[in-house]
Amino acid sequence: KMAGSSSPWIGSAYLFLQSTCKTVTLPALYESSQKKPRVFKALKLALADSTGSMNGVDMLKVHCSHPHLIVQLKFCKRESCRRFLQSYREGALHKSLQSHLQLSLAMTAVPLEMELKAGSEHLDDMLKDEDHCLECIYREKPDRLRDEEITELEESLKSLTVHQSINNNMVVKDCTPPSLPSLPPSSQGSSLSPQVTFIFQGQEFVNRTLLPDDHQKFAKLVSKKWKQVGRSLQKSCRALRDPVIDNLALEYDREGLYEQAYQMLLRFIQSEGKKATIARLISALEENGLISLAEELLGLHSTEDCS
Repeated sequence: KMAGSSSPWIGSAYLFLQSTCKTVTLPALYESSQKKPRVFKALKLALADSTGSMNGVDMLKVHCSHPHLIVQLKFCKRESCRRFLQSYREGALHKSLQSHLQLSLAMTAVPLEMELKAGSEHLDDMLKDEDHCLECIYREKPDRLRDEEITELEESLKSLTVHQSINNNMVVKDCTPPSLPSLPPSSQGSSLSPQVTFIFQGQEFVNRTLLPDDHQKFAKLVSKKWKQVGRSLQKSCRALRDPVIDNLALEYDREGLYEQAYQMLLRFIQSEGKKATIARLISALEENGLISLAEELLGLHSTEDCS
């Protein structure tokens, strides 16, 4: 189809989730009126991470079918669906959802198994053939409108996020929907308050602007994944749109990975100024499974392999 076609690209898929921990049952958590909004929040944020937008994929319904939690997904753009598939294939969605569930439910860990289906097709068996996966998802048109419960949970999530922002003075992970009311300017101040914190690996850290030392460590250790981190940062940074990242790769090809990574983060710092914070970089590293690099930047020297 032509890009200018008036017919939108719409497809549907089912994401099957199961906890591999005997003490954690996802359907039971979702059926709990207290835990349901928190599980939904984790799902929403992880899906936003995977597509680069809060509107990249729509949840139509969440089914509880023990031991699975089954999420019916609707895609309205081919590119969003492609990003989702890439995130799913590379394990970024898996890592992101585990992290968000852990944080939302205040648990030490939520080990997961995931499966993706479109109609009778098991997409996990064909993930390397992205175009075929897209075709399967496109063939499956959504059989329902968004469930009323999902709409209610969306509203609940907005209330929860705003409540946490105001009362806990917490950094909400750069995934806050744009429709959420922001704090009044007097509360925000012109620079980062020393009380603003974020959570990583269950620990609380003071947020701050990126330092030259952070910049150099990142460039030295990120290796080939600098592009993926850049694409995670681009969700909230206009200066890192795809052409920019691709151009940096070409422009500094001879200088190697260190210089490419250094220049990418430099664009982020120059563009965002005081908003170029350690929390945003750590979130991007987590999303791409670069846990050891995140630990290095935060001065953690764990003997355990957390990645």
